[in-house]
This record gives sequence, structure tokens and C-alpha cells, in this order.
Amino acid sequence: MDPAQRPRMAPPGASQGQKPAVPQLEQINAEIFTFMYGSIIRQLITDFEDMEEVNKQLEQMGYNIGIRLIDEFLAKSKITRCTNFKETVDVIAKQAFPMFLSMSANATNWSQDGKECSLVFTDNPFTEFVELPEEYRDLKYLNLVCGVLRGALEQVSMDIEAKLTSDMLKGDDSYEIRVRLREHRDERFPYKEDD
Repeated sequence: MDPAQRPRMAPPGASQGQKPAVPQLEQINAEIFTFMYGSIIRQLITDFEDMEEVNKQLEQMGYNIGIRLIDEFLAKSKITRCTNFKETVDVIAKQAFPMFLSMSANATNWSQDGKECSLVFTDNPFTEFVELPEEYRDLKYLNLVCGVLRGALEQVSMDIEAKLTSDMLKGDDSYEIRVRLREHRDERFPYKEDD
């Protein structure tokens, strides 16, 4: 790769209260991305005809993407290990979403035990130029993102549930994905260290 085309790091500044540095990745045109995603959904609707099955397929596709995407994120972001679920969700909202989707989210509405929160965002490249017809009201258009979250966090030993609870395509004021930590497993290695 030509050095001029390599992704560059944004200037550091998280310690001064500014936005954290987010590596810039090569990105496709947002409109092409939007149309491709819409075409995938249209094909799923044609293939399955049942919105519940389409939602399951989108979530599973996202899961498969997430289990691979986490490696790229960890390699490019060079972040240190997150110590808890709250820190992990904050990194997703402030670094992963901007890196891969050119948008950021806010982690809000935390439960008292710190195991459940909402990722809320209003800008969404997935839904530009999209209107849901009435017959597709049960379609969870962003279920792919829920699956990506589940797949990525599974790779760092967090079993989560993510579900879309608010959708601007259905008249809500924002998009909201409710994320709940089911279990934070200890990392297990397939070998034992000898002293």
C-alpha cells in the first residue's frame, strides 16, 4: 500500500476532554453503502417473506461480521484492555462507531448494576434515503448492528443481548439499541503456563 493511502490517526486529545483519537479507515461512498445495504434487505425480504425471519437473518449476518470486525478494530485502534462493561460500551460508542460507520453514539440510561445501557444516535448512514412501507413495520432495519455488537463482544468474553428499541424509520426521535450484559466470562487459554 502506498504510504500516502495508509489510514492516519487523528491527533490525540482524549486526556484533555476532547474526542478520543479515532483511526481513519479507507471508506466507501456513503450512498453506495446505503444502497448496497438496502439491496441486501430487499433480497432477504424476497427470499424469506417473513419479517421475523428477515430480522433473524440480519442479526446473524451482523454477528458473523462482528466476530471478524473486532480484530480489525483492536489492531487499528491500539486501545488498551477495557476493565469493565461500561468502559467497553463507551469505546464502542466513541471509537468503533466513528471508525466503521462515521457516526458516534451516546451510551445512556445505565441500569444501577451497570449491566445494561442504551446506545443512542441520530445520524445513521444505514437509513439515508430509506422509507419503510407500512407492510414492513415489523422489520428491524438496524438488526445487523445489533448482531455486530453481539459478535464483537463475544470475542472479548462478553455475552450480551442487543435489541433495537427505538427507530427513526418508525417515527421515533432517535435510534436506540438496548445492550444488556448477560455474562462476562474469564478469558481461558488452551494451555497452562509452566513455572
